[in-house]
Amino acid sequence: MSTQRQNCVIIHGCPSYIEKAMNPETRTYDKHWIPWLKQHLIAIGIKAETPLMPDPWEPNYQKFKAEFEKYEVNENTILIGHSCGSAFLVRWLGETKRKVFKLILVAPWKIPNKDDEFGKEFYAYTINEDIKSRVGEIVMFTADDEEDKGKESLKIFHQVLGGEVIELKGHGHYTLGDMGTEEFPELLEIIVK
Repeated sequence: MSTQRQNCVIIHGCPSYIEKAMNPETRTYDKHWIPWLKQHLIAIGIKAETPLMPDPWEPNYQKFKAEFEKYEVNENTILIGHSCGSAFLVRWLGETKRKVFKLILVAPWKIPNKDDEFGKEFYAYTINEDIKSRVGEIVMFTADDEEDKGKESLKIFHQVLGGEVIELKGHGHYTLGDMGTEEFPELLEIIVK
């Protein structure tokens, strides 16, 4: 398969409500390793899109879907989700029955906080196990120091979807603060292999 035809769409995670008020320079939810990865993908000829999801501190599946569907997704597409972005992509793939080249979940999240009404609606869906028959490769990244709900979320996704699990040391929830770097060469390697 030619890398010229491949494209990649990266869906960021959902920040705490506090980031709502932050300007683009200081907010982090669309940063971390995402700009670094996009730059490297473009450099090797893979079109990379990093849509900004609407109001991600109060995630709404229908709003995310409306934004996401502005981007091309086909059998040559690599989809990457960080945290709640993973939950969105899995739900979307289950509902739309689309075929994609690769699905990569980074610190996937599936468990809402107790009193989070937005989260309950966003995460409360049954994972469609048919996804694995329509995706060429599924890879999930976690870390030895990810929080318990993150480890539990990964288990939920992996039990239904299977795929490869990569656990890196000291990467936490794959945020800049946890990783201490914007570079994520392990992810780049999985994309290009």
